[in-house]
Amino acid sequence: MQQSRRDFAKKTAIVTAGAAVAAGTSVLAATGNSSVQDDSNNGVVKGSSRKKEILYTKSAAWEEFYKTAK
Repeated sequence: MQQSRRDFAKKTAIVTAGAAVAAGTSVLAATGNSSVQDDSNNGVVKGSSRKKEILYTKSAAWEEFYKTAK
């Protein structure tokens, strides 16, 4: 009895995970604008965040790194 419950739980989890993957794939395919390449955007996807992206901040640690890297 205990073994059959475990088998049922395993099979249910596998089927549920497969259904979730299939649903996610179909939603991504339906939207279709994630990697559209045309003349207006050159394939670049622009995010909707209002935060400023900071790639580098000058600091003593970076200066030391650049001196040793040369």
